[in-house]
Amino acid sequence: MDHKQAAIDILNEVGKDNIVAAAHCATRLRLVVKDEDKIDQKGLDGNSAVKGTFRVNGQYQIIIGPGDVDKVYDQLIGLTGLKEVTPDALKEVAAKDQKKNPLMDLIKVLSDIFVPLIPALIAGGLLMALNNVLVSPGLFGPKALVGMYPGIKGLTEMINTFASAPFAFCLSYWDSRPHDALGVMPIWAPQWV
Repeated sequence: MDHKQAAIDILNEVGKDNIVAAAHCATRLRLVVKDEDKIDQKGLDGNSAVKGTFRVNGQYQIIIGPGDVDKVYDQLIGLTGLKEVTPDALKEVAAKDQKKNPLMDLIKVLSDIFVPLIPALIAGGLLMALNNVLVSPGLFGPKALVGMYPGIKGLTEMINTFASAPFAFCLSYWDSRPHDALGVMPIWAPQWV
């Protein structure tokens, strides 16, 4: 693939003055454009360097492929004089021009707060279930497994401790994570931080 020619063709089809910002990931050029209606979609579809295109979250993404996208991106940056940005910075640029949906913003904040907790809560719940199997009488005999085999009492106590930990430390997590997601300072933080 001639990377410079691919970049020139993409610029002609998207429009040099139409590109606000550009970045790339492993396989795609990610562009924020001023007006998607000015893009020559048929030209991009007929371009042999382009494997496909789609729009997502205010970005116009052009699939180039691994090993080639970074070289085409470098040529594109050289031809346009655009500043190189990361995909995360490009998301911020794309978000500036999008209309905000307050409900979606609320859902995003809640997911940013609670999603990282899910694995710990699942592990804690599974360990609690295992602990209940070990200490419940009548499951494997007249007494609990811990009563029939006193040697596993220490193991049972350790499992119970590990099972309780995610729920016990949930409060300390709660004191820091929402503040990060909302961009505010925790109540307990010193004022000079």
